[in-house]
Amino acid sequence: MILKGNQRGNGRELANHLMHGKENEHIELHELRGFAAEDLHGAMQESEAIAKGTRCKNHLFSLSLNPPQDEQVSVETFELAISRIESELGLEGQPRAIVFHEKEGRRHCHAVWSRIDGDQMKAIKLDFYKRTLNAIARDLYREHGWEMPKGFRDAGARDPLSFSRHEWQQAKRTKQDPKAIKETLQQCWAGSDSRQAFETALRERGYFLARGDQRSYVAVDWRGEIYSLSRTTGAKTKDLKSRLGDSQNLQSAEQAKALIAERMTPKLKAWAKEAEALAEKQNLAAQFQREQMVQRHRHLREQLKRQQEQRGQSESRQRAERTPSGLRGLWGWITGKNRKIREENEAEMARAQQRDRDEKHSIIQKQLSERRTLQKRVLEAKGAQKDRIQELNRDVAKYMMMGGHAPIEITERFQTGINRASAQREHERPRGRTSPDFKPR
Repeated sequence: MILKGNQRGNGRELANHLMHGKENEHIELHELRGFAAEDLHGAMQESEAIAKGTRCKNHLFSLSLNPPQDEQVSVETFELAISRIESELGLEGQPRAIVFHEKEGRRHCHAVWSRIDGDQMKAIKLDFYKRTLNAIARDLYREHGWEMPKGFRDAGARDPLSFSRHEWQQAKRTKQDPKAIKETLQQCWAGSDSRQAFETALRERGYFLARGDQRSYVAVDWRGEIYSLSRTTGAKTKDLKSRLGDSQNLQSAEQAKALIAERMTPKLKAWAKEAEALAEKQNLAAQFQREQMVQRHRHLREQLKRQQEQRGQSESRQRAERTPSGLRGLWGWITGKNRKIREENEAEMARAQQRDRDEKHSIIQKQLSERRTLQKRVLEAKGAQKDRIQELNRDVAKYMMMGGHAPIEITERFQTGINRASAQREHERPRGRTSPDFKPR
């Protein structure tokens, strides 16, 4: 499994992220060890209070454990991996929290430790922890027979289309795929050998070459978003300068935005806005099914939890009734019968706990399988949406080069797309509950 860790402070922010993530469909606080508090926010406050007695600012170590997408990984597997990690990093016995997240049919885990040694009141050093985590991650892939990511097998084979949080947020604003943006700009760069060729390739896709404020070379799309060419294309500054010339000879990003605004006629703006809305609506049916599925899964898990709690209380009473009281209890203590009953009760309690964990694991894995099936349909819808937005970018670029007048074939294609999408939405419109198992909470 992929292991990513970092030393950090601000436990309140971390607790908010782990317990209130909007994108997570299921969140479970699995364990709190070494804290007086019974919730993660309280535990993080305890850690911060203890850290104030030292000069350590990054008093927490936060770790995420991400197994392969389609593998069924038990809670015990996560716990063993976490125990191994804390042993090799020297965090054994430190206060610890474990949280499970699920989204898009994938289950992963977060673990957080306090780095402050309460006896010596100093932070535990975590030298070269990234190297240690990578070594453990490789071992976990081998031990469980999981397919190892290319980036682990060969550092040079890591995904060139990976994106930063800033790039993800930027793509989200424009309702585009961040990988598709990087791929487009990389194709423009790879397919050109001069500034003129590069500018032509960019404009055909709705981008304009410009000079940025902080970065020398940027691309501005027809929506006004600015993209760093060194970051998106992976080219070094000296290579950009060699092919594109002095950045001072380029129009500024603000000038590029003004040019775009001039060419974006009211009619073209309205058309583009309508086309984007059409592309976004294509995955509404799958999203509606997702929301229903998540609510149904949550209801079933809560139902199982209540059933297990009620059964556990009943079994606890039965075990308590086995232990004799009064004179019989005293005689049982003398003869050793009480000890035998206690051992039987402890063994039965351990079996009951394992049974409950197996039941919970079974329902989670069943729901994950169901969620993955739906996720495939969601991804197909997103793929179609990405294709439509890329087509929109090209069509808007043609509009702009023709002064805002739509070529007849683009207009016809757009109108055909509207009619087809309207018919599809009418066909897919929900007519009541889509799942017989769904019950409101």
